[in-house]
Amino acid sequence: MMNVQNEAILTKRVHSGWVDYNGHMNDAAYAQVFSHAVDALMDTVGLDEAGRSHFQYTIFTLETHLCYLKEVHLDDSVQVDLRILDYDAKRLHVFFEMKDSHGDLVATSEQMLLGMDTNEQRPSSFPEQVESKVKIFFEQRNDEEKPKQVGRTIGIRR
Repeated sequence: MMNVQNEAILTKRVHSGWVDYNGHMNDAAYAQVFSHAVDALMDTVGLDEAGRSHFQYTIFTLETHLCYLKEVHLDDSVQVDLRILDYDAKRLHVFFEMKDSHGDLVATSEQMLLGMDTNEQRPSSFPEQVESKVKIFFEQRNDEEKPKQVGRTIGIRR
């Protein structure tokens, strides 16, 4: 059985191409790291290159919401932790937390992902082997309190 609790799904180092004119990691680079975290999730649940080919199945991102909480700079190390908030036969509601080398939360990304049959080019249920791994991720952290960034909306408070 996989143990995902408190394990980073992805670790990256901030390189010069990600640093902007303000001297910290550019907002697009945060999105890129979270995109790589989706790839790491796919690999972990059996949808790596071989799995995608075998099952003729992949995952698309439908929606994402990023919160930038703290700057990171050139050569800083960041790690991304995953939590599956909810899932059904073909969708994943996921939450990623990006932390710096001190364990401080620097950004979050809440995403809705959709399973796709690549032959039909349409939404489809997760292959059974994939769904069983998704269930493990979900159950290992399901009892935790939801992070405050989950479900946020954008607007000017008046």
